[in-house]
Amino acid sequence: MERVCLKEEGYCRKYCYNLSKEDNKEAIYNNAKMTAARIGIPEVVALIAVRFPDTIYKFFQVAAENRSEKVFNTIIYETRDQEHRYSDLRDSSGNTVLHLVAKLAPPHKLNLVSGAALQMQRELQWFKEVENFVHPYAREEENDDGKTPKMVFREEHKRLKEEGEKWMKDTSNSYIIVAALIVTVVFAAAITVPGGNNSNSGYPMLDDKRAFIVFAISDVGSLFTSITSLLMFLSIMTSRYAEEDFLYALPMRLSFGLFTLFVSIILLMVAFCASTYLFPLLVAVVSSTYGRGIFYNEPQLKFIFQGCMQLFVIVCITREELKRVYIKESWALPK
Repeated sequence: MERVCLKEEGYCRKYCYNLSKEDNKEAIYNNAKMTAARIGIPEVVALIAVRFPDTIYKFFQVAAENRSEKVFNTIIYETRDQEHRYSDLRDSSGNTVLHLVAKLAPPHKLNLVSGAALQMQRELQWFKEVENFVHPYAREEENDDGKTPKMVFREEHKRLKEEGEKWMKDTSNSYIIVAALIVTVVFAAAITVPGGNNSNSGYPMLDDKRAFIVFAISDVGSLFTSITSLLMFLSIMTSRYAEEDFLYALPMRLSFGLFTLFVSIILLMVAFCASTYLFPLLVAVVSSTYGRGIFYNEPQLKFIFQGCMQLFVIVCITREELKRVYIKESWALPK
C-alpha cells in the first residue's frame, strides 16, 4: 500500500511539474485543486500549493467552507509565518474567509457528528478557529449584503440552534428522571440501614462490620454524586441557550452530569452488594448450596458448568445434523 501511494505521489509531482510549463495551466488544474480541497486530500493540496503558491488562499476558502479539516491543517502548517496574509482577500460576493466559514456546513459533514447540539459545537469550533487565523479588523467587515460574519453565522445556524436546544432539553429531561430515582433510593437506604439501629444508643447494629462501612461510604457517595448530576441537568434546562453556550458551557455541563450519574450508579451497585453481604442467611445459603461442602467434594458450580457445556455441544451437533439433512433433501428434490 505504501509503495502504491509513493508511486501515485510521484505521478502527481511529475504532472504538476509539466503543468507549470503550460500556458493554460490555470484552466487545467483549477478543477483538480477544487476537488482536492473539497473532499479533503491534503497530499494533492500540498503538492499543488508548492508548485503554485498563489492558489493557497483558494484552498483555504474551499477547505473552510466545506469543513475539510485535513486540508485546513495542511495550509495552516504551510503558512504559519503568514497568519494574516489573506484577511483582505474576498470572493465575487465580497465575502471574506470568515463569511464563508460562517455558512452552514454541508449535510454530509454535519452528519459525522451525532446530536444537533454537538453539531452546533463543531460549527462554532470552525468559526472560532478561522476567526483566530484572520486579522482582528476583518472580523467585523461586511460583505456586499452589508452583513458581518457573526450576522451570517446567526442566520445560517438559526434552525440548528433551535434543534440543539431541543436535543439538550430532551436529553437532560431523561437523565433528570434517572438521577431523581437514584437520589430517592439511596436516601431511603441511608435512613433505613441494614440490620436496624440500637434502641438505646441509636447507632446501627452492624456498625462494626466491614461490609457496613463499605455500604455507608458507597451510599453517601452515590447520594452526593446523584444530587450533583441532578443539579447539572437542571442547569442545562434553565440555560439561556446562546450560540456561545454550545461551545463550552453546555457540553461541559452535560459531560459532567453524565459522569457523576454513572459514578452514582456504580456506587449504588456497590452499596447493594455490601448490604446483601450483611445478611448471613443469604451468605449461608449460597455457600451451602454452591460451595465445597463438608466432604471436600468438588463445588456444585463446577458440575453446573460442565452440564451447560455438554448441553451446548449437543445443540451444536444437532444443528449440524439438521443442516446436513436439509442439504441432502434439497439435492434430492426433482428439478
